[in-house]
Amino acid sequence: MAEWILKSYAPFYLNVVSVALYSPKRPAVDIAEVFLWLMAVGTILCASYWSAWTAREVAIEQDKLLKDASEEILEVRGAGSSGFVDINTMSAIFFVVAASCFLVMLYKLMSFWFVEVLVVLFCIGGVEGLQTCLVTLLSCFRCFQRFAESFIKVPLFGAVSHLTLAVCPFCITFAVVWAVYRRISFAWIGQDILGIALIITVLQIVRVPNLKVGTVLLGCAFLYDIFWVFVSKWWFHESVMIVVARGDKSGEDGIPMLLKIPRIYDPWGGYSVIGFGDIILPGLLVAFSLRYDWLTKKTLRAGYFIWAMTAYGLGLLVTYVALNLMDGHGQPALLYIVPFILGTFITLGKKRGDLKTLWTRGEPERPCPHVQLQPLEQRE
Repeated sequence: MAEWILKSYAPFYLNVVSVALYSPKRPAVDIAEVFLWLMAVGTILCASYWSAWTAREVAIEQDKLLKDASEEILEVRGAGSSGFVDINTMSAIFFVVAASCFLVMLYKLMSFWFVEVLVVLFCIGGVEGLQTCLVTLLSCFRCFQRFAESFIKVPLFGAVSHLTLAVCPFCITFAVVWAVYRRISFAWIGQDILGIALIITVLQIVRVPNLKVGTVLLGCAFLYDIFWVFVSKWWFHESVMIVVARGDKSGEDGIPMLLKIPRIYDPWGGYSVIGFGDIILPGLLVAFSLRYDWLTKKTLRAGYFIWAMTAYGLGLLVTYVALNLMDGHGQPALLYIVPFILGTFITLGKKRGDLKTLWTRGEPERPCPHVQLQPLEQRE
């Protein structure tokens, strides 16, 4: 009986089974890329206005001192500029060299514990950035001004405002909660909040004094991005920048120094990301353009900020277009952003006759304090 059954159904067992692999296509544009573009542009926009507002306040104080013809003008001017870091040509080159060394260290030492160290460092920077942004934002409201202007002496930290002390526990708690639960599905929200606050704070503190320094910085960063994304494959047999950004060998979805949003309509999943350097480095020059416009009292159309901001947005947009054309393979964003920004700045500056001032001074000429004091000396 069993033998008859086998003979009857033999043709079914002898049929050839074929397997077809289905590879779904990525969408031409994912909504995550749109939101990431808005986040990057919005971050630079906010940081630029904060930086320009601070520079204008300092300039107004300096003008008042010049009118008073005080003998302590130079000392006060030096004190007024404290808290800001103006980078020069050598520090711009050194920054890119140091960034390359740090990237190689990340690539060689990438592991679970090394990423844990990066998470701690990111949380420290995020707490400082979030605290600075919140204190500055709350100080704009009248009900919080009294707390922002009253100080208390804290050991190791010196004079600290009451508002800072009130905000600090919230910032620390926020960063710690993110660090503990950073592997859950919506933890990217906390990472982006900390990252944006950190970027805005850096762009408010670190400044490009003129177009010359900005050109050197972005030019070196342009070569840095191309080398570590494309050329590094010849030495390391893989793209160092992409490996580090993905967080390979670390058990993480990437290092924390990224803004990221999950790809919603991509069947392959994953995140759309942008590195901090792709926002901070171009953002330094964009913030410089708005400071220059405000100090020279240029209108929005006659100034440089709107053009620099548009150039950054277009450069980032072209980056995402190239990313989709390359089927998701990593692209160096500065490869597209830097030519847009520098080309726009140099072309407009030369056309308007401001290139020499932008290249060397980076700000309008001011009367020398000694000239203001000369009449008083003659009277004596």
